[in-house]
Amino acid sequence: MGNSLSLSGFAFKNLGRRRLRTLLTLGGIGMGVGAFVGLVGFSSAFAQQWRQIYSSSSTDLAVIRGSFLSSSLEESAAAKVRSLPVVAQASPTIFNLMDLTPDVNALVYGWKADAFELDSLEILAGRRFSDGKPEVMLGDVLAQDLKKRTGDTLNIQGARFRVVGIYHGASALEADAVVMPLSQLQQISSMQGEVSTVDVRLRPAPRGESEERYLKQAQAEIEAALPGARAVPAAERASDNQFVKLAEASAWGTSSLALLIGIVGIANTMVMAVYERTREIGTLRALGWKRAQILALIELEAAALGLGGGIVGVALGWGALRMLAALPKTASLVSAALGWGVVAEALGIAVLAGLMAGALPAWRAGRLSPVNALRHG
Repeated sequence: MGNSLSLSGFAFKNLGRRRLRTLLTLGGIGMGVGAFVGLVGFSSAFAQQWRQIYSSSSTDLAVIRGSFLSSSLEESAAAKVRSLPVVAQASPTIFNLMDLTPDVNALVYGWKADAFELDSLEILAGRRFSDGKPEVMLGDVLAQDLKKRTGDTLNIQGARFRVVGIYHGASALEADAVVMPLSQLQQISSMQGEVSTVDVRLRPAPRGESEERYLKQAQAEIEAALPGARAVPAAERASDNQFVKLAEASAWGTSSLALLIGIVGIANTMVMAVYERTREIGTLRALGWKRAQILALIELEAAALGLGGGIVGVALGWGALRMLAALPKTASLVSAALGWGVVAEALGIAVLAGLMAGALPAWRAGRLSPVNALRHG
């Protein structure tokens, strides 16, 4: 108990000796952890918006062939899926990211006028589009950005469309999007007779059968009817797509660079601390401290710096998310809520960063000879 108290006492006393340097180090690792919390929180909210698209329309499965953005199926696949006993509704769908103006691009969804996905949209003005006509519906957020109302025209890929409806969607990715007849999007995308996916709503599971087992059975039946295609659960498709993966990769890449700067800051602080306290370390060794205790002392200081920086970073990241959630442009996409999982992960990374940064200084401190250390300075 005495050694433990002495070890921790020394560690926190040493951190207080050079307060400005300690604060600057905490700020450095805090910025890195703050970037991690903010960016990972943003990417998590982005993934949640994709899940909301499927959950609001009660889509159970998405039938695809290929990857999220390069999936291509024959439109006739929808009829084959619809004929299966387990399927209640099957909606052929195209979605694409398109330029609407030199400064604005948006997701464009192509559905049939009777698609079940349209039932989840709240029409605020105008009406639904009609199949085969050059008509579009705009999400309320996008309509506001484009300053468009019902009756206005919108040029997409060189074709002119009439705005016939303004709607509100459950997801920000719908509220900031365009919805048009499937045939019209096929034409401007050069996908005549093809669709990106077939969204499927299943019939209720028979009594006594688990939802999971029923879903797997439906997947197997659909994939047997469409060789080469995959029936992917909606939640999995929402979380495992290129848009979400790109957001997550950007979050991890950017925050990793910021964390690297923080690690260098902790390493520099610990190297200087070991150099300045060479005589003190020699005295401790002469008093009977073992090499392992010296190693533990330096690593404890480095871990404390990491943890302190992590706490600062969590506060900074949470503040950044709150600011984004308050801005009109990002309010619908970002949530200020911060999950405990992200907090724990951020603090764990911060402590690990501290231990990594302190490893070399701790090793050098442990190798100091008591006699040479007492002669230092």
